[in-house]
Amino acid sequence: MKKILLLIGLFSLVSCGENSETTKKTSNLPKTIYKTPNVIILYVDDLGYADVGVYGAKGVKTPNIDSMARGGIRFTDAHSSAATCTPSRYSLLTGNYAFRNNAEILPGDAPLLIDTNMNTMPKMFQKAGYTTGVIGKWHLGLGYGQVDWNKPVKPGPAEVGFDYSFLLPATGDRVPTVFLENDKVINLSEDDPITVSYDKKVGQRPLGTERPDLLKMKADLQHSQTIVNEISRIGYMGGGKSAEWIDEEFPYVFNSKAEKFIRNNKKKPFFLFYSFHDIHVPRVPHANFTGKSEMGARGDAIVQVDYVVGEINRILKEQGIAKNTLIIFTSDNGPVLDDGYADKAKELLGKHNPSGPFRGGKYSIYEAGTRVPTIAYWPDNIEPRVSDALLTQLDFFASFAEMLGIEMGETVIDSESHLDALFGKTDFGRQFLLEEGFTKAIRDGKWKYIQPFQNGQIPDWMANKEIEPGLKPEPQLFNLSEDKGEQKNLADKFPEKVKAYQKMINSIVTLEK
Repeated sequence: MKKILLLIGLFSLVSCGENSETTKKTSNLPKTIYKTPNVIILYVDDLGYADVGVYGAKGVKTPNIDSMARGGIRFTDAHSSAATCTPSRYSLLTGNYAFRNNAEILPGDAPLLIDTNMNTMPKMFQKAGYTTGVIGKWHLGLGYGQVDWNKPVKPGPAEVGFDYSFLLPATGDRVPTVFLENDKVINLSEDDPITVSYDKKVGQRPLGTERPDLLKMKADLQHSQTIVNEISRIGYMGGGKSAEWIDEEFPYVFNSKAEKFIRNNKKKPFFLFYSFHDIHVPRVPHANFTGKSEMGARGDAIVQVDYVVGEINRILKEQGIAKNTLIIFTSDNGPVLDDGYADKAKELLGKHNPSGPFRGGKYSIYEAGTRVPTIAYWPDNIEPRVSDALLTQLDFFASFAEMLGIEMGETVIDSESHLDALFGKTDFGRQFLLEEGFTKAIRDGKWKYIQPFQNGQIPDWMANKEIEPGLKPEPQLFNLSEDKGEQKNLADKFPEKVKAYQKMINSIVTLEK
């Protein structure tokens, strides 16, 4: 009740009468029909709004993703919860804005970010009788920090609600470069234990700064430490030679684990969080996809993503459960070209614009930082259409909870159910949402407000990404119905909106009206 009163108070802060119909709560879905579909979230990394064919991609073809979009609901105004990966993942799984836990991009040796006492999306599915699994990139921390990778690593996915996990522990550009199945590093030899440090060199592997002649691609200084598979990474790693991954094999390794999980659980409901490494750096697609786009490694990685999507759908059909499986396809944040490795992503871009008509990208508070391709696909259960509903991944938690008739729990503060919008029963989603970057913004219908950046100088590493972060000392206000590219700042013309929207952000942060 407190949350409902808070939201009512927030709506009154801004003269939102222009779109008053969007505030209506629709409940048209029969509660008895959508009870226990399997749910798969295909969570791609760094995929921009226009990096998919049906969203306007050029120089790369994505027939499998396009097929899902044409057979399901393609959303045009759906958002990740933040403009970077760890915060988006945190919000997706907890139903809370990332700032509530100071969630930022984590180093490779960070402790588990999610409090094990919190309710989470996988825990909610478990309560509904589902088997839960996570496969792919994790990047939410593990253990209590300073992990001994030679022993079971706890707490981790199991403690936040996943019955099964097969992880790339942090990111592909960070050590340790090993897979973690449930809580153990796989293929690890007792005679060659792993040592990991982010402070000093450990082990005998050469560094990128020492032996650039050993590299497949050059990297910036941040990514020029331990070399594994001819790629230099962030951090230092010794030992664990038998457990090393091969980057090019990611799609096949992850798909084999996903297929096994699906086969093992096809007779009972399951929830699978399939978290891609692609198209995050380092981008080293398998030889089967090399040269399949016109954009080099980044485009080929998108083709690789499309292959994975096609394989997941093939497996579901083969097992006879495609019509009982809801698939959500989306991305953790917007696109980035140069993110530390010289893979010619910028040079080979051609006519393709990963952000489409929007400004910014990964790390940016402008629209392309969080507006990402989002598709809901459920054969014979949701009708194909294009939807302009304003949605955020933050609300998947509450929407699935409503679908299953499960209480979210007191720890879930920010998630709202928009099940009708998710299933295409209405074009009305959120009235407003908060976007997180290195500052905060509010989307309210056609209006976009960005609060002033008050943390001093923009970091040099961000400037080197050649992305507009949107971090300015003055307030910014845009009318997206007339200015999708956020080029014309209207803050001076509408000071009352600026004041009201800033008050709204403050109210969301403090949970006070």
